[in-house]
Amino acid sequence: MAEIRPFAAYRPAGGLERRIAALPYDVYSRGEAKKEVERNPESFLAIDRAETGFEDSVDTCAPEVYERAAGLLEEWIRRGRFVRDEKPCYYLYEQIMEGRSQTGIVACASVDDYVNQVVKKHENTREEKELDRIRHVDACNMQTGPIFLAYRKNEVLQKIIASVKEGKPECEFTSDDQIVHRVWVIDDGERISAVYEAFRQVPAVYIADGHHRCASAVKVGLRRRKENPANTGEEAYNYFLAVLFQDEELCILDYNRVVRDLNGYTPEQFLEKAAERFSVTPMGGEAFRPGKKGSFGMYLGGCWYRLDAPDSMRPGDPVKGLDVSLLQDQLLGPVLGIGDPRTDRRIDFVGGIRGLGELERRVREEGGVAFCLYPVSMEDLERVADAGLLMPPKSTWFEPKLRSGLFLHGLL
Repeated sequence: MAEIRPFAAYRPAGGLERRIAALPYDVYSRGEAKKEVERNPESFLAIDRAETGFEDSVDTCAPEVYERAAGLLEEWIRRGRFVRDEKPCYYLYEQIMEGRSQTGIVACASVDDYVNQVVKKHENTREEKELDRIRHVDACNMQTGPIFLAYRKNEVLQKIIASVKEGKPECEFTSDDQIVHRVWVIDDGERISAVYEAFRQVPAVYIADGHHRCASAVKVGLRRRKENPANTGEEAYNYFLAVLFQDEELCILDYNRVVRDLNGYTPEQFLEKAAERFSVTPMGGEAFRPGKKGSFGMYLGGCWYRLDAPDSMRPGDPVKGLDVSLLQDQLLGPVLGIGDPRTDRRIDFVGGIRGLGELERRVREEGGVAFCLYPVSMEDLERVADAGLLMPPKSTWFEPKLRSGLFLHGLL
């Protein structure tokens, strides 16, 4: 059963939440992150992406980058920009996007639960991304980005959440992308016990977003445990920062692919190759977003095409039957030569929140081809995770994104 604990969070001092809260570090390119920090130097992105304080010639993973992150965090705490709660609490974090609300419980999940697959993953990770966050957590002695977890419907937790939300939020603000953020603190002993015991009845939780952050936090915790012969299991590094949402509240968008070249084919030759495997329908200049599984949008040579997979192409395997797998196994791998999307630098991934115009822009500026996919469902995600299997990397894009900087979990 899930071990989900309260903790004493570092949180922005009252009134600073809106200025500090930042989108996750990995939704920005280096250039985008730098522009955002220049626009708002108080953004937590200045710590999460500390390379923004250096010239572009400095490597993103240079030691001085992590030293800067740790120094900035220490300075912000010293200046009172962050304040630590006096005792362990749970927190509610509500986000409202275009009228749709999702409310999560902010807490600490167990490293052992991750190892024992009570915390279930569904995607592969990329080693270089893990190493970046391992160094960041180590340098800061702080987990700064929460892991986005999901659990199946639980009536006890539903009632607790509804009861807490009857009270006034501790903070409320609207971010620049017009998402409303609200935070409540659960600090009374009775409710804390009720939340803890309710999660003890939850057989599994699922990583929705943040696989790299989660894997990094776990590896830091396991290493520190090994280095500490007196480890009791109660040390902060044995747990990682998370926000847990009921699965029914969550929204998954498409997670699309851009390949920078055609692996030596001309556009006409590549279309012929695609037509050998899919039904190809020209859409002209009209952008095409698929409306069902097995259908793909493709942007090539200034035109959109609809690709439809034959029913015989989809196997019964929960991973091989995913659209992301069909695209990889039928086109990206055998035709475009993308053997391992985790490491191949010819492929990039574009979240659906950026729209189809972003796919068009990338192909116009960089060449190659772009694909728009139908979103994976929560049922697909849980089915894959329950089977102990993994999706291809970058299979799911959740919106809205959790903000970093609203809750920090210290490891000391």
